[in-house]
Amino acid sequence: MEVHISSMVVHASPAGLPAVKQNIEGLCGAEIHGESEFGKLVAVLETDSQTHITDIIEKINGFKHVLSTSLVYHQIEQLDT
Repeated sequence: MEVHISSMVVHASPAGLPAVKQNIEGLCGAEIHGESEFGKLVAVLETDSQTHITDIIEKINGFKHVLSTSLVYHQIEQLDT
């Protein structure tokens, strides 16, 4: 079994930042770890597959007020079962 840990920068319109944060925090495996008043967020994703990461990124890109997303880091850890 493996776990995928990724971080990304989400750029949103500053006025829509609270709504974008709430939407991201509502996603399973997603957390906000930093923010800027200018509309930038650092989000960390923990998923069970690379496909799930791309699914979450697509969802985030579809949120109202999101201007762009950029994947910054991706690590795969093997878990002992």
